Amino acid sequence: MKQYSLHITTVMLCAVVFAAAITTVSCAKPRPAAPDTETIRIYARASDAYSQGRFNDVSKILSGQKKFPPALILRAKAEYFEGDIEKAEKTCHSAIKLRPSSAEANLYLARILREKGDLAEAVRITELLLTDNPQDIRALRLAADIAAEAGKIDEASALLDRAAEYSAESAMVLLDRARLRWIAGRGNDALEDLSRAKAMLPWETPLLRSISNLEKIIMEVQKNAK
Repeated sequence: MKQYSLHITTVMLCAVVFAAAITTVSCAKPRPAAPDTETIRIYARASDAYSQGRFNDVSKILSGQKKFPPALILRAKAEYFEGDIEKAEKTCHSAIKLRPSSAEANLYLARILREKGDLAEAVRITELLLTDNPQDIRALRLAADIAAEAGKIDEASALLDRAAEYSAESAMVLLDRARLRWIAGRGNDALEDLSRAKAMLPWETPLLRSISNLEKIIMEVQKNAK
């Protein structure tokens, strides 16, 4: 009798596991298809327009793109900078629906919500971003701005201290790469890295002096080579 009961229990357990497996397979979301050549071409056109500040053109170029997250994110950013906050918010939500983990889409959604006065939701999203990536300088700056607006000066100062620390680290990375590019004979690329590094360090520091010195050396060599 015990063996029969054990057999029945085993059969029932197998049935439950099989049913769960079937349910999992049937409920699993299909992986998004890779973008086709035309989608990539359209996205490249929009990226070029965005880099030139032609935000209205970006929105028009990407108006038909509904399933490619990078295109939706780029369109949302263009709408944001164009001042169309409502459209930008809607497009951000569409991008996040397709790619919930997108830091870029969530960051711009937080900025939009802050401008609309929904500070509680903006703070919630910003905190999630910093939980995933505590070194996200843009999220730190946004969090600091929101804290300052709420009168939390000490909190805002602490957030900006963290942002400054990570900015210095990023500048050091660019300085190291500039040195390698200079050694490899890629002077213009090295100067571009140094320019970006200087923008991260608006205050006088030994690191900023090192960046400026290398920039001066490269520019003098290029001038004498002409």
